[in-house]
Amino acid sequence: MQEEESFTDTIKTLVYAILIAVVIRTFLFEPFKIPSGSMYPSLYVGDFLFVSKYTYGYSKHSFPFSIPLFEGRIWADEPKRGDVVVFKFPRDNHTDYIKRVIGLPNDKIKLDNGRLYINGELQDRQPLEDFIVRDAQGNADRYHQYEETLTGGVKHRILEISDHEQEDNVEELTVPEGYFFVMGDNRDRSDDSRISVGFVPFENLVGKARFLFFSQDPEDAWYKPWLWPRKIRWKRIFNTIS
Repeated sequence: MQEEESFTDTIKTLVYAILIAVVIRTFLFEPFKIPSGSMYPSLYVGDFLFVSKYTYGYSKHSFPFSIPLFEGRIWADEPKRGDVVVFKFPRDNHTDYIKRVIGLPNDKIKLDNGRLYINGELQDRQPLEDFIVRDAQGNADRYHQYEETLTGGVKHRILEISDHEQEDNVEELTVPEGYFFVMGDNRDRSDDSRISVGFVPFENLVGKARFLFFSQDPEDAWYKPWLWPRKIRWKRIFNTIS
């Protein structure tokens, strides 16, 4: 009898733990891993971060598997220019993307030889030291690095291979009501609103990227666990995302 009660208590504890985890993931914070270099130098491949789900309110994409419990957003609060956001790729409403909000509804966005204009105003950028990304073999990719200041005062770093790459020129366009224009900080290595992402519907926003809780260089093979500790990026853990 005592063993049966113990087993029942264990099952109850597991159910409660799962319910609590689902509530936290749905309404408060959800973890994400950075799989690509489109947000260098702000986010590295192998960064793990928490996204706040409550910042912009809730939509069907706030729930696991995007369960369509309702349309649009409730308790909605629009993102600010410069926010780093996670959203569902508009073409499939399933794949998670992370980019920086550049254009708000009704903004006019233009790129001319790599330089960003918002509502006709050239966004200031100041050169910094080159940014270098190395692969597992030690090969280096070198990028021009700048500090860009967006309308409203948000400063962030961006990377450019040059100002003459394929996506460095975008004719002026207007962001529709209820949508946002997003770009990766690694400007010449990002699929964003300039390419296949297009404008991002407000409904597709999952949340705001807040802080890193872990970071590890993924280049070393998983079957070499003795190398894992030295690949942890200790200085990045608990960094806020801006």
